[in-house]
Amino acid sequence: MPTTVGTENNAADLVKNLLVLEYDAIAAYDATIERLDSAEYRKQVESFRRDHETHVQELGQIADSIGVEKPTEGDMKQWLTTGKVALANIAGDDAVLKAMKTNEDETVSAYEQALSNSVTDPRLRPVIEKGLADERRHRAWMETAQA
Repeated sequence: MPTTVGTENNAADLVKNLLVLEYDAIAAYDATIERLDSAEYRKQVESFRRDHETHVQELGQIADSIGVEKPTEGDMKQWLTTGKVALANIAGDDAVLKAMKTNEDETVSAYEQALSNSVTDPRLRPVIEKGLADERRHRAWMETAQA
């Protein structure tokens, strides 16, 4: 199901929904880290998780500057992002990374939509550009790691 994050009609909702998306991603990364057998994979995934924490900090600063009440956790989608990883655990590390790659597909899509959204103001644009670059890098690694 395609994400609607990034298509909001105002900057406040955009920032709020990107924050929720990031919290969902962090939960999925936590689920992934605890299930990976490969120490090399875990180390890389932990670095990606830190990128998401940075996204939360940067988006949080923008939320503060425009008066948005910041969410402090994900939403119901978190069950989907972590559930895919939990189910994939049965099949091993490659399946777990494949499940995470589908989560990254959604996050990349959200950031692409946010970047082209007319409500994205100049303060938000560099944060979205950096987030998109990080998400594309995460997804590319997951595609090659499981090959």
